[in-house]
Amino acid sequence: MSRLRKFFKNYRRQAVLAPIFKLLEALMNLLVPLAVGAIINNGIGNADRNYIIRMFIVLLVLAVLGMLFSFVAQWYAANASVGFAAQMRQALFDHIQKLSFTEIDTLRPDTLITRMTSDANQVQNGLNLALRLLLRSPFIVFGSMILAFTIDVKSALVFAVAIPVLTVVVFAIMLASIPLFTKSQKALDRLTGLTRENLSGARVIRAFCKEQQEVDEFDRRNEALTHINERVGRLSALMNPLTYVIINIATIVLIHTGALQVSLGALRQGDVVALYNYMAQIIIELIKLASLIITINKSLACANRIADVFDIQPGMTYPAAEADFEPAGRPDGETATAPAVRFDNVSFTYAGASDAALSDVSFTAAKGSTIGIIGGTGCGKSTLVSLIARFYDATRGCVSVNGRDVRSYPEGALTGRIGFVPQKAVLFRGTVRDNLRWGNESADDESLWEALDAAQAKDVIEGKPGGLSFLIEQNGRNLSGGQKQRLTIARALVKKPEILIMDDSASALDFATDLALRRAVRALEGSMTIFIVSQRASSIRDADGILVLDDGRLAGKGTHKELMKSCRVYREIYYSQYPDEKPEDTTAGKEQA
Repeated sequence: MSRLRKFFKNYRRQAVLAPIFKLLEALMNLLVPLAVGAIINNGIGNADRNYIIRMFIVLLVLAVLGMLFSFVAQWYAANASVGFAAQMRQALFDHIQKLSFTEIDTLRPDTLITRMTSDANQVQNGLNLALRLLLRSPFIVFGSMILAFTIDVKSALVFAVAIPVLTVVVFAIMLASIPLFTKSQKALDRLTGLTRENLSGARVIRAFCKEQQEVDEFDRRNEALTHINERVGRLSALMNPLTYVIINIATIVLIHTGALQVSLGALRQGDVVALYNYMAQIIIELIKLASLIITINKSLACANRIADVFDIQPGMTYPAAEADFEPAGRPDGETATAPAVRFDNVSFTYAGASDAALSDVSFTAAKGSTIGIIGGTGCGKSTLVSLIARFYDATRGCVSVNGRDVRSYPEGALTGRIGFVPQKAVLFRGTVRDNLRWGNESADDESLWEALDAAQAKDVIEGKPGGLSFLIEQNGRNLSGGQKQRLTIARALVKKPEILIMDDSASALDFATDLALRRAVRALEGSMTIFIVSQRASSIRDADGILVLDDGRLAGKGTHKELMKSCRVYREIYYSQYPDEKPEDTTAGKEQA
């Protein structure tokens, strides 16, 4: 929890005032048994009705003051805990946004979601209770013991013995339960991940009739979580019976001792009632303290999990922004004549992977050229274009954009030049206009329609009610796969990037639409460099240059005609899609080593 202390900076006053007002309320409660004892000893014992009325008014004043102090304490505690949690959650979200793809791949989205929601709520609840009760309960417990000594030392010795025993029991159970709460949250992570996977893949699960297998797997993980929670519950359940046994034994001893003292005339009846009330207050407060400790244990475990995310530093660093750095779209000096993209002996290995995804890849892409990238599944096509946008850093070698190492660009400067269309079309809840303006927040409707026209999506949006104001549901559920792909391409075109990367982003389009899309994109104004990743040979055969990847290595590069003569891998891919063009003898032609 100490690692999250910085989020308390704006709530120190509330964090101090909340327990202070709660202690004032506790003080009112501690004075009540003395007033009751006085009524019995002096009012009832002497049949003094006026004294009873005066002390009854005192009890009412104590009750009203206690209630007011409690309300104020609750307001300050709520203000501090909610504000703390809000700042922590915002900082956690901002921190996650700064993490590179490598860290996010390692942490997994399901555990990050759990830490931002469930864990953050547990920390907020624990902090709220701690501010109100963490000092109040011990204050009443030890205050009761001190006031008991002012009434009768011999009877108060019962308090002096019972309270340390209770403290040992409570803290022993607390120390034993903390590791179990951590295990419980980890098990919840795994269950959340499975649930997320099942909900996102519901259609696939039903298509393969795997519902029962997934139900069984969910039951298995749910039972594991339940088992851990049951262990925590059984351990925590010992708290109340053990404290009750100790308190009840102490109460019996107290009443016995008090009765003897009354019989000897050393103690009055009202004092025994006051002592018993103090013991009853101790019982109530220890029950609260036991529940509070369980909640605090959970919140501490959750706070440590959140702090662990903050401890993970972004794997990528960026140089400070330069005053003379040329803006996107207006390169000058040496960068104006440099190639758009250059790979020099680039290799890359994903975190935790044993084999390299890319090995010794070298090529140059001139400004305004169209580069096709093709290869088998898992050969590294998406990895290659991810390195251009610096989603990952190359393990070895250098990736340059406009003659400058991608690692030397200030934060946001590189991505500001690149329009990236990912494999999976991702749209957000909002209007078509809102989604397209992700590429350029200041784009007017005319620019949006131009981008839609180039992306072959103009007819789609014109047919929707409201046009650009048509509301897209979360993840684009109310659009087809092809419509979503075309909108994501239009979103990238609105940006008017120097480099456009389409990572297999036309897989859901028919051949005619795909052809029209490529022609429209190449006809756009400016010298945009285009990278097209595709499984279709038809999508890249007219490119200025084609890169053929095979198991992470560059198996060939050149034009379609050159590769048909020199690259066996490219010929195999092409003839697998166009078997009618395959000659009887395909061994002719010099193969590239």
